[in-house]
Amino acid sequence: MRKLLTYKRIYLLLLLPISLLLILLAKNNSYFTEQIFAKHIYKWTSQIISSITGLLPISLAELLVITLPIMILIIVLRFILLLLFDKKNRIERWRKGILNVFCTASIVLFLFTIFAGLNYYRYSFTSYSNLEIAESSVEELYSLSLNLMTQANELRAQVPQTDAFGVFKLSMSNIELSKLADNAYELLAADYPILGGNYGMPKPILLSKLMSQTEITGIFFPFTMEANVNVDVPDYNIPVTMLHELAHLRGFMREDEANFVAYLAGMKSEQVELQYSSTMLALIIAGNSLYDQSPDMYFQLRSQYSEGVVSDIRANTEYWQKYEDTTVSTVAHKLNDTYLKANAQTDGVNSYGRMLDLLLAKYRTEQIQLLKKSN
Repeated sequence: MRKLLTYKRIYLLLLLPISLLLILLAKNNSYFTEQIFAKHIYKWTSQIISSITGLLPISLAELLVITLPIMILIIVLRFILLLLFDKKNRIERWRKGILNVFCTASIVLFLFTIFAGLNYYRYSFTSYSNLEIAESSVEELYSLSLNLMTQANELRAQVPQTDAFGVFKLSMSNIELSKLADNAYELLAADYPILGGNYGMPKPILLSKLMSQTEITGIFFPFTMEANVNVDVPDYNIPVTMLHELAHLRGFMREDEANFVAYLAGMKSEQVELQYSSTMLALIIAGNSLYDQSPDMYFQLRSQYSEGVVSDIRANTEYWQKYEDTTVSTVAHKLNDTYLKANAQTDGVNSYGRMLDLLLAKYRTEQIQLLKKSN
């Protein structure tokens, strides 16, 4: 132990307790988390890093994921060879090897904490939207779903392009779409300044087909501040996925809130394809909940979906059936669920569906405003 304390990098182990103390502070002091960390420290740090990594046309995160296992394998093999051929210093090499592992873990945890982890404990987005979450009846849920269905049908009729099977097809490149997604946030920032800032655009993943094996459509990589998007999925999913990951980049890490912010950004866009993609996310989440509470009301609603909307949903279902219940998808699902639960989202992967509470709150507020105007 005394020998370990003489190593120059031993101080890096201090990052582990520092990270734990920061998380404890964030959990118990939301003022610090929001007003000091999220709105200032994270806000400016994330923009600087994102602007730098955004200069690369491809995802640095993807390159790291590809090369990291190779680098680790080389390091491990080198370590084993040194142990085999340098018997005199074998104990010393074990000490350094163990120290290196713990130092690396401390650095990774610290970077994750300051680049993402603390944001799980910031104020709810409702503090900026002034929406009140309340209990809702199944009738309110049906009314919301009907409203979203009407919007989806209208927007679907306006989309400029479909494929040979009548399924939604993006009329632009992924790069052009990324620019539109970023522009949507610029427009939304007029209503919600907290979402403003200069960030890198979302990046398409080159190995998107492999990403689909995990049933993941997008991922925010905090170490490079990049919003990464699976572009192999059915096209109508891609715009809202970009918007979702950009919400994470702007510091809103909870999945339900990232979905809701993505919906707001999509509806603020002047591009119909972003509006439709965002509306479809909201409609599917609301429709699934309606089905759970009243199958009869759901099928009554579903019978009114336009042919185009039905074609897109069917194509999406067929796409994901290839990846359901595979070993890779099951492991990825479990890891994602564990990750979310470890970061203040006790519902795990089900936290994605709590966007519904925010949608209902928004719809309720809009109905009240309409009543006031009519009176």
